[in-house]
Formats: sequence, structure tokens, C-alpha cells
Amino acid sequence: MKTDRFCLRLLVTKAASATIAVLMASLVDAQLVKGAEPANCTAIDILLEPDATMLNHAAANNERLLKVYPQGFSLDAAHRPHITLLQCFVRTADLDKLYTAVGKVVSDTDIQSMKLEAFKYYYTPADATTGVAGICAKPTPAILKLQSDVIAAAKNFFVKAATIDAFTAPHQSAALDAALIDYVTTFDPKMSGANYNPHVSTGVATKDYLDKMLAEPFEYFTFSPTGAAVFQLGPYGSAAKKFKEWDLK
Repeated sequence: MKTDRFCLRLLVTKAASATIAVLMASLVDAQLVKGAEPANCTAIDILLEPDATMLNHAAANNERLLKVYPQGFSLDAAHRPHITLLQCFVRTADLDKLYTAVGKVVSDTDIQSMKLEAFKYYYTPADATTGVAGICAKPTPAILKLQSDVIAAAKNFFVKAATIDAFTAPHQSAALDAALIDYVTTFDPKMSGANYNPHVSTGVATKDYLDKMLAEPFEYFTFSPTGAAVFQLGPYGSAAKKFKEWDLK
């Protein structure tokens, strides 16, 4: 009888240990999804830097938007005009490895020979009343292949998610923080491949104003990338802090 009781206790103990192990594993997964170890993660933008033609158009649109919505951002050193190829979260300790992997893709691609055609304004909602505006370029086979190759090179370094601490600074609104985190978390696949929208963000305004701007005629123009770099992301998905730049020559 004592032996039977001992065996029963042993079985119960093993079952409890197994249950605890499962619960702990689930907790770890949940923490990763919510952004475990946020201090060790960085939100990055692997991007192309546009030429003077696009910079001039972006600056003009930014000036226009600031007149109607001064709370927006200026295009400056902390808000560099750019064409995003990939936004993602990466372990800070893995950044150098990512630079090496993506740098090989950059060196194998004749980026400066790319010709892109800007063909419309657009905006993505920031919150219930405002949006982040931009100038869209038509996706070409060359830039689609470059994006695909960059994602393939960077994918091994992705972190599932992080907190707003992975960015250079938060917004004043928790809702905007959450929206930006979700955007970066789901960039691939929601903003890649057939869903890719190469664009240069130009500022912020109310949705009502942006709807009217989008209805205006748009004069097409051609431009080219002049550089490739990795930036830490800031508020509104801005290219806020340069980490790495590749020599395209």
C-alpha cells in the first residue's frame, strides 16, 4: 500500500512538473510576441536614399503639409526622406551580422542605375483623424527583386516584436505607438512583394485635407536612388538615426 501511494505521488509530481513546463514555455512565447527584452531590440529601416529630384518634391510637399498641420514633422536629419525596403525588429547584438548579409545584396545590385517614376500622393492613417502622407513610385521589377533579396538576407535576424523602446522616441499617443509597432511587426509580408508600395513619406496632416490632396492632379516625374543605408526608426516610422551606409560606387 505504501508503495502504491509513493507511486501515485510520483505520478502527480511528474504531471505537475510537465504542466509547469508547458505554462512556462507559453509564457516565454507570449513575452516574445509582446516584445521580450526590449532593451536588446532595435527597430530598423533598410532603405534607399533618393536623389535631388525627389528631395525637392518631398520638401515642397512637406512645407505645404506643415502649413495646414504644424504639429507634423519637418524633413530634417531626424526625418530623412527615404524609400523603405524593409522595416523590422532586430536584436541589437545582431546588427553587424545583418549589415554583412544585406551588404552583399547591395554590392551585387546596380542600385544607382534604377529609374523610378513618381506617380501619385498617398497616405496611411496614423490615428482616427490624421495620416502620414507620401509620394509613391511605381514598383519596378528591379526594386521588387532588391526588396525580396534584402528580406531574404535579413530574415534570419528578425525578432517577432518589441516595445516602443526599440525606436528612437515614442509618440505622445499610446495609440500611435501601438500602430507603429504593429506596422513594423507585420511589414513582411503586408508591405512586401505584391503589396510593396515604394514611397517617400513627406509629412502629416488631417485625413480630410489629405483626401483633397490625393484628388488633385499629380505631375509624374522620374528619379533614382543615390544611396543605401540602415536607420533606426523614430516616431511616424521616420528614418531617425543612421547606423550603416554602403558605398554604391
